Amino acid sequence: MATYQTYTAIGFREDLSNVIYNISPTDTPFMNSVGKTSATAVNHEWQTDSLAAVATNALVEGAAGADITVSPTTRLGNLTQISGKTVKISGTLDSINKAGRKSEKAYQLAKVSSEIKRDMEAALLSNTVRSAGTSSTARTLGGLQTWLSTNYNGAGTAGSTTTTTSTARVTGTNRNFTSTILNSTIQSCYTAGGSPSILLVNPAIKVVASTFTGIATRFRDVPAAQQAQIVAAADVYVSDFGIIQIVPDRFIPNSDSDNTAFLLDPEMASVAYLRPFQTVELAKTGDADVTQLLVEYTLEVKNEAAHGIISDLNSTVV
Repeated sequence: MATYQTYTAIGFREDLSNVIYNISPTDTPFMNSVGKTSATAVNHEWQTDSLAAVATNALVEGAAGADITVSPTTRLGNLTQISGKTVKISGTLDSINKAGRKSEKAYQLAKVSSEIKRDMEAALLSNTVRSAGTSSTARTLGGLQTWLSTNYNGAGTAGSTTTTTSTARVTGTNRNFTSTILNSTIQSCYTAGGSPSILLVNPAIKVVASTFTGIATRFRDVPAAQQAQIVAAADVYVSDFGIIQIVPDRFIPNSDSDNTAFLLDPEMASVAYLRPFQTVELAKTGDADVTQLLVEYTLEVKNEAAHGIISDLNSTVV
């Protein structure tokens, strides 16, 4: 008698896991490192100032007070950018029994929330100049690469932002990333008054930085009974002017032909929100729910001289 097998039997229940596996990265190191503040207008503004240069300062006894030239503050600003996505879910889809999620609408909104955060990270670190836009063209914020000029280390031309203009960084001929270049930029930041504590790099440049002399340790602390573990990656770089944490960021908008790294003083930058993340239920025109998730924000570079930028880098380990 033939054995009755699964190949001919009918009526199996579907075997579908109740978990949805998604490995797309959602970490946003720049946004997580800097501050968060509020904006109250499309043109978000702040002021910077600096002390007079050090000079010989000696007065004779009984000298009369002498007038000095008082310098005004500098008023800067960046434009808010709107980022958002809209999901449209049919009534039937949100009602049927689904694997891995109960509400399709809630699942899709959570998904696009992570997508928008990634878009924001890329925009904040971009080389895009600020633009007021038009009724048919989106307004854009000035990305970090357009702000940093004082402590620029590159083969091209630094970007810059003033009260009236915004200029993108111009790429130059690539060169190898070395500890000499890094140390020079850290020193430049220190001389200007900054105290950078983070080197933000893309994955390829993280590998290069891990080879630098000056790495704090290549051993991880473990219980005494266990053997020490060797760590290949460099997380901390000890410079003459302080300890620098090396942080990889997948969303630095670079390419193999133009790798860029940022030296950051987290206290000297913020993301300013005119409208924090919010959901807006749009008009219902049929048997579907239409929901828009949006955020309006900009980059506040409190004083660009506190930060550094290293551009035009090869990803070759030397």
